[in-house]
Amino acid sequence: MKTGIIDYGAGNLCSVFNAVERVGGEPTVVTTPEGILDCDRLILPGVGAAAEAVARLAERGMVDALEEAVRTNGRPMLGICLGMQLLAETLHEFGVNRGLAWMAGEVVDLRTLIEPGFRVPHMGWNQVMVTDVAEDLFYGIRGKREFYFAHSYTLRTTVEPSIAAMTDHGRALVAAVQFDTVLGTQFHPEKSQVNGEKLLENFLDWTP
Repeated sequence: MKTGIIDYGAGNLCSVFNAVERVGGEPTVVTTPEGILDCDRLILPGVGAAAEAVARLAERGMVDALEEAVRTNGRPMLGICLGMQLLAETLHEFGVNRGLAWMAGEVVDLRTLIEPGFRVPHMGWNQVMVTDVAEDLFYGIRGKREFYFAHSYTLRTTVEPSIAAMTDHGRALVAAVQFDTVLGTQFHPEKSQVNGEKLLENFLDWTP
């Protein structure tokens, strides 16, 4: 089953590729709309500025391809870190910009939300609390369910049925979302060792 890792110039592709390969997946880096449509499931990684990332996806014709593959054809997709944030309607970074708008919500600067004394970026290992929405995707991950975070912006959404996991860093923050055939994680599964690899394995087996 071919898993397309989307290359739009804003992602840590190598570590994601290697992690998918380690759990038995068949990763391939995709750089074109045709490549997206040719894959059985997709991973949208990302680091950096949200508005620039959306612009790069649009310039490469990937926005429409993602809409067709995921929203129309129901291919499973995992958005990682910035890749999750891009799912929101509004992105408050270097101005106000539109995201992919696949889910209600906005992405805002952590410094406007968290209590004084908590570091920004939110960097390092933190525990996540999984909701009933996503127990199947976190199946087999025991104990504290700790994952590795590295972000300065965070998703705010009031659509509770889409919230898959929360974490705490100066306040409760969205750690993962799940809706339709989409999973998004604010943390980095590819950097989260055993727990992250189990999540990736579950995603590859996921039949939403």
